[in-house]
This record gives sequence, C-alpha cells and structure tokens, in this order.
Amino acid sequence: MHRVLVLALDGVYPFELSIPVRIFGTAAGRDGKPLYEVATCSLDGGPVTTSADFTIAVAHGSEALRTADTVVIPPFTCGPAGGSAGGSAEGSATEREWLPDALRQALTLVPAGARIVSICTASYVLAAAGLLDGRPATTHWNEAEHFQRSFPRVRVDANVLFVDDGQVLTAAGVASGIDLCLHLVRRDHGSEIANRVARLCVVPPWREGGQGQYIDRPVPEPSDATTAPTRDFAVGQLHRPLTLAELAEHAGMSVRTFCRRFREETGMPPGKWLTRQRVEHARRLLETTDLPVDQVAAHAGFGTAASLRQHLAAAIGVSPSSYRRAFRPV
Repeated sequence: MHRVLVLALDGVYPFELSIPVRIFGTAAGRDGKPLYEVATCSLDGGPVTTSADFTIAVAHGSEALRTADTVVIPPFTCGPAGGSAGGSAEGSATEREWLPDALRQALTLVPAGARIVSICTASYVLAAAGLLDGRPATTHWNEAEHFQRSFPRVRVDANVLFVDDGQVLTAAGVASGIDLCLHLVRRDHGSEIANRVARLCVVPPWREGGQGQYIDRPVPEPSDATTAPTRDFAVGQLHRPLTLAELAEHAGMSVRTFCRRFREETGMPPGKWLTRQRVEHARRLLETTDLPVDQVAAHAGFGTAASLRQHLAAAIGVSPSSYRRAFRPV
C-alpha cells in the first residue's frame, strides 16, 4: 500500500493539514480496500501548534519519513521573519540558512524515490532545501513575486493551481492542495477512482483554469449572461466538431464577448477548455469501455486515433493503449 506521510510543522494551518488524509484516505479500489495509508508526523513526535487556537498531537516523529512513498508538507505561520512558511516576510527568506537544522535533517530522511509535495507557501521549504532548483513550481499568487526573488533558480508559474514535475509537486494556495491530491490519485489509479473520491468529498474532480482567476482584480459588472449553459451544451456534444461561432450563438453573444466572458469564468480560452473536456472524456472511455482506440477518438471528438494519441500524449505523456493497460480493470 502506498504510504503518505504528512509533515506537520509548528504553526500549521489546520485546513491544509487535513487535505491529504481526506483525499488519500477516501481513495479505495473497486474491492473497497484502501489504496493509501496516511500518517502524520512532526519533527520530534511531539504536539504541534497550529495557526488556530488549538494544538494537535501526532503519532510519529520525523523518523517515519523513512517509510514514505509520498511526503506532503502543508503551509505554516512560523516563517523565519514571521511570514507564512517564509512567505511575505522580507529579508532572511533569501538565505537558505533560515531552514531550521531539524527540518533540514528531516528532509534528508525522505527516500530517494519518494514524491515530495508542498501545499501553498510550504513551497518555501522545498525551495530553501534546494529541491526546486531548476524546476517549475508554483506557490500562492500573493507570494509569487517574493518567492521568485528569494529563489531565482526556481521557474515560478503563478498562474496555475499546481505543478507536477514528476517527483516534486507544488500546489498554489489553500484549496489547490485538494486539486493536487486528486491529481495524484488520478495519476496513480485513474480518473474513475479520483472522480469517486471527489464525489465523496463533494468537490469538483478538477477545477477549470488556474489561480489567475482568483487574483485581485476589478469585479466585472453584474450580468445575467453566463457561459455555463453553453459549457454544459458543449460537454454533451463532444463527439462532433464545435466552432466558436456555434458556441457563441448558443450563448446569445458575439464571438468576441463570448471569448472574453468564457475566459473570465473559467480562466482559459474556449478552445483550450474544449480540448481538456475531450481528453477527460477519452480517458473515461479508455478506463471504462472496451471500445477500440479509433472509436474512443471519435466519441471524444478527436476524429482519428492519431489525433487522440497526440492530445493524450501532450496532456499526460502516454499513449491511449498504455493508459488503458494501466487503468482498465483486469
């Protein structure tokens, strides 16, 4: 069983601390058996303060990290100069010496093949330990500029909800930790199981767009016009070509207004959103049916098996046949 260790540091935010056990702990196979074992540890095995008015007790010390297949670090308030995990605090966050010796030593206990995940500004921990050097990463949008100045070797992308760079993964802010944990379940066991976890937790299987849609900006004028009904319409028509003109007409808008409103509501242009829906539909068909790949491509609106292979490889890096072998029930 895949073992997930959550490293709770003093000042941890309770909400983010609970995300891994809620998502991974809900994941079960078709036989109902758990797919993950989730445990929480602190640096010394003692109680951990939180950002709230209570302290939590944990069952393990940092030695437990030696047994981890995945390590998740939630954000905390005790940065070196008082910021969130080293976040908006100016000054010493640019110096790697601020990483406490006990934390630095704990990170060395993580097995070489284990995944390591940060949620929100816990990305400062990974960056200060040198684990993000030369890698793409994200953090909370409000800290992105400071994070980039502090760690110029990191390729910061402040527009996404999370970054999967293989063994090292970073989530943006707060609830994007849910997005990333669901992504890992999907990566490990396929979309059917990840979608079931999302339904049980009453959260969307994936969120459209990136964190750019949450950045402070002038609020648009209120309007009854929305692209939501047209998005529902499009999802039901994935098997055939859909043009911008047709979608805009369905929404009762000009193409220009539709594209602007669509991006405001989803964080991405219509074409990119539509391709994502087609890819997800194809993944579900590959997992749950015996349809030949060319028929899966037709049902998902890609037209040909070659087009499906191209889009699936771009999205998740595997071919349709490889994906089906990995996730189709035996």
